[in-house]
Amino acid sequence: MGMLLENKKVRFDYEILETIEAGLELRGWEVKAFKNKKGSLLGSRMIIRGGEAFIIGLTIQPYQPNNVPNEFDEQRTIRVLLKKKEIAYLEEKLKQRGLTIVPIKLYTKVKKVKVELGLVKGKKKFDKREVIKKREAERSMGREIKGSF
Repeated sequence: MGMLLENKKVRFDYEILETIEAGLELRGWEVKAFKNKKGSLLGSRMIIRGGEAFIIGLTIQPYQPNNVPNEFDEQRTIRVLLKKKEIAYLEEKLKQRGLTIVPIKLYTKVKKVKVELGLVKGKKKFDKREVIKKREAERSMGREIKGSF
């Protein structure tokens, strides 16, 4: 499993309740761009329209900037390949207040590009501050332990 892209801010900004693996409907140059790590998951999310799931806000930079196809769109809406039961389940979850679906990482699995989607709930500002304080305390303890030898 080769990691292509990861959204590291998801774990800081949201509380991940559940993860789902899904396929993506991509074009050839988009796959090449992702394999060269030319893209970003920041600010992207999944929506459900007409019984189909789509990712919006996913940025794809061109694979070859001097040779861009005519129909190339950096912010193209990408269809997510899920079963009808999974889409119905996720649609029901999205009706709950405060929940959303965000792509966590993009990776390859047996020559296919897969996305790990997370059903998330936003963290409050004080929760984020607490995480920062905890991280700082662990770092300072690590420095003290390292310096005592």
